[in-house]
Amino acid sequence: MTLQQELTSWFAPSAPTAAEVPSIGSRAPTGTKLQLSSSKPTVIAFLRHCGCPFAEKTYLNLREVARSHKDVDFIAVSHSTEESTNTWLKFLPQAGSEPGNFRVIVDAELEIYAAWGLGPSGYAHVLSPWSMYEVWRLGKQEGIWNRPTESGSRWQTSGYFAVDGNGVVRWGGSAKRADDIPDFEEAVREAEQGSKVEAKL
Repeated sequence: MTLQQELTSWFAPSAPTAAEVPSIGSRAPTGTKLQLSSSKPTVIAFLRHCGCPFAEKTYLNLREVARSHKDVDFIAVSHSTEESTNTWLKFLPQAGSEPGNFRVIVDAELEIYAAWGLGPSGYAHVLSPWSMYEVWRLGKQEGIWNRPTESGSRWQTSGYFAVDGNGVVRWGGSAKRADDIPDFEEAVREAEQGSKVEAKL
């Protein structure tokens, strides 16, 4: 990691124009590099840049919930390059322990992010006092500190969604702040419940 790479992460991302964020009850976006199962619920986490402590906490939470729900697919989407994403993953706790129902997709061109309505964020999103406090709290209480940022943008909005087995969005949306880390157990409940409702119709 070079100083130039670190500084570049403060530039706004160059990305396609973002669509509308999918609303609850709408069909999940199709025609992207993100392929969903035609029969199983899916929980998706669009991460902040690799190196961000909030991206790390989100990834670890998603992986832990995936271990407990083998009948649900879990996807983490990274907008850092494939090389820097793989480097980042190697340094995470319990690296390589991802269950079979968990996968990582690299979207350095931000095509999937844009299709799901996730574009650049603003100053208050990234540098709010609460987000700055959470950076310190995660490090102090959980040992999750900033790691080197080799690629990706700090201004790219993250987001989280749960899609039922019929391709309908049942939970989630774009992150409200940089430190917005969701309850993935709730995501699983909503996706599974949506699948049951559709099955009865």
